[in-house]
Amino acid sequence: MCSTKTTNLEINITADLQKWRVFLAIAELGSLTRAAQFLDSNQSLLSRQLNALERECKNRLFTRTGRGVEMSEMGQRIFPQVKALLEDAERLENDIRSEIHEPAGRVTVGLLPSIGSTIVGRLFVALRERYPGIALKVLEGSSGQVDEWLANARVDIAILYRYGVVTIPQDHSLATVESYLIGPKGDRLTAGPEVAFRELQGLPFILPSAPNGLRTALDAMARQEHIALNPVIEADSLPLQKALVANERLYTVLPLHAVWSEISAGTVQASRIVSPTLQRSVSMVLTKTKGPTKAVSAVAQQIEQIVDEMARNGMWRLGPMV
Repeated sequence: MCSTKTTNLEINITADLQKWRVFLAIAELGSLTRAAQFLDSNQSLLSRQLNALERECKNRLFTRTGRGVEMSEMGQRIFPQVKALLEDAERLENDIRSEIHEPAGRVTVGLLPSIGSTIVGRLFVALRERYPGIALKVLEGSSGQVDEWLANARVDIAILYRYGVVTIPQDHSLATVESYLIGPKGDRLTAGPEVAFRELQGLPFILPSAPNGLRTALDAMARQEHIALNPVIEADSLPLQKALVANERLYTVLPLHAVWSEISAGTVQASRIVSPTLQRSVSMVLTKTKGPTKAVSAVAQQIEQIVDEMARNGMWRLGPMV
């Protein structure tokens, strides 16, 4: 019977990761000269290493051009896997070191633009002060993209909205946010602290296009309340939504923290939607396949502290949705 012990794994071409670091540098920089400078080596040595690697692979990895080198079809095919291999090796090395020293290594956070604009700056400052060995990588995208990054383990931590009562076991609810009708400066409808949902009937909206968590929830509530929401323009860009509300006197629906700066500057107004309210939960999820290392755990802890501080400032409230 064949043993499944890892000691029986046979590796040859991938045994030496340094040669693949050379491959990656040449591929990304498109030049042996620039790669040699980046790796603090010399061009002739890199050329010999590349030739040896191509002999091992029994295939050309690059084609020489007048401007430098370009990846061959084989090189393009293996490039993503080589990059992932080196990133995993770097992560393993950082994890091993972090067991002895302070948390260190790269932590990738995926989140929505409306959350990122509020959290990322504060998170960067906190990590620089407390954990200088942690390098932060941020990916912004739609809720569908963040969920996909989470499923594919492209991110270590995901922060996103959940609508309705959260029942996903790995989700950690950080806070509850209310939805606000956002209008231009001087607008009568958003001048008060609250506005009934039925008042949204017939307003000139700029809203994200479906599929989108907020749009789905809004459309469902509109059907329930027997009104129609007909956006005059659909746009997934948060800056564009805020700009058109301020400059073209449109309306949109956002959480308060997404327009905190604009409200302070007096360019837009916000009125909480009631009867019924539209709540969402800010949830944090750690990638299951990577497991929380010291660095990931440290970043997650800092995010929780930032959310608590923001709740004290009135951006949202702690606790589950009601």
